[in-house]
Amino acid sequence: MDKTLNISITSQDWRGVALSNFLLSPFTLDGILFASIEGFIQGIKFPESDPRRDRAFVLHGWDAKNLGAEADRSGAYWQGERLEYGSARHHALIERAIRARVAQNAGLAQVLLSTVGSKLVHETGEAESPTTSLPATVFCRILEQVRHELQATGRVRAE
Repeated sequence: MDKTLNISITSQDWRGVALSNFLLSPFTLDGILFASIEGFIQGIKFPESDPRRDRAFVLHGWDAKNLGAEADRSGAYWQGERLEYGSARHHALIERAIRARVAQNAGLAQVLLSTVGSKLVHETGEAESPTTSLPATVFCRILEQVRHELQATGRVRAE
């Protein structure tokens, strides 16, 4: 792989923008509809009783990110369970959401396949926060695994 592709809303390549977590890109997970991966990531920072959680789930881009900044990052909450913030289980939940988004959007799956031969990176122009929900290395590893599965089998493995 000699090319890199930046997966970010600020990418110079439209495919990087399309694959970004910020983009409005509805999907469902466990019967719940989300507007974007960013809205999902930010919403699960709030306990299930917090009204900001459901607000985050219908947002995308900076609106979702800014709402998530209000969370105390004491955990991630899903289906009545509290996951340690930044843990492998937290990242696995985010991976399930990313997989659902790609599996439910054939066009997005094709965009991801079109990146074969490129190393995926996530560079926003700012230093990564030590308290980020999804480190760039984890995000890119997930996308590269999903891309490999699509290339090998034509489908995304459910988690």
